[in-house]
Amino acid sequence: MTSIKKSDRLQCELGEIKASGLNPRMLLHTCCAPCSAHVLDLLRDVFKLTLYFYDPNIHPREEYEKRRDEMRAYAEKSSIDFVEGPYDVKRWFEMTAGHGDEKEGGGRCFVCYEMRLREAASFARYGGFDYFATVLSISPHKKAEKINEIGISLAKEYGIRFLEADFKKKDGFKKSIALTKEHGLYRQDYCGCLYSRR
Repeated sequence: MTSIKKSDRLQCELGEIKASGLNPRMLLHTCCAPCSAHVLDLLRDVFKLTLYFYDPNIHPREEYEKRRDEMRAYAEKSSIDFVEGPYDVKRWFEMTAGHGDEKEGGGRCFVCYEMRLREAASFARYGGFDYFATVLSISPHKKAEKINEIGISLAKEYGIRFLEADFKKKDGFKKSIALTKEHGLYRQDYCGCLYSRR
């Protein structure tokens, strides 16, 4: 696969998995319905999906609940299983302590990616899933290279496959916006944490 362009690797891998007819189980970490809509369209015919909403970075609690409820409703509408992880706010603040003044996309975000992906990898491993992945790379504000680096590392640690992707490629982000409008989904105006809201 080294000769295939990065932007085409995902389509190639999905094609191979679909051709195998295996329909493996995937735990897909999700942060909100707008970021998930296009990704679900890409993956739903290849994997037996379960959505995992683990996002203790989202503040305040009312915002967290709004995004969770919208994601759960969209999952139900799409006939996809939905699981809510723990709302580990205290742990999130402990892990990101000292990173509050950093710009969006810096060290604080990397800590946050790792925390959420680790929880997803652990849940997937002990839940008997074949793969885990995240919708985070759909955002133009998220560094797909770092997300994938963390995911690959955790895959080795937990002994489970990680689907490497940059879902914003091939107009993925534009498609997510179109689907958000089509389905009338609530779209937030900040990533999630109090620091990004500021």
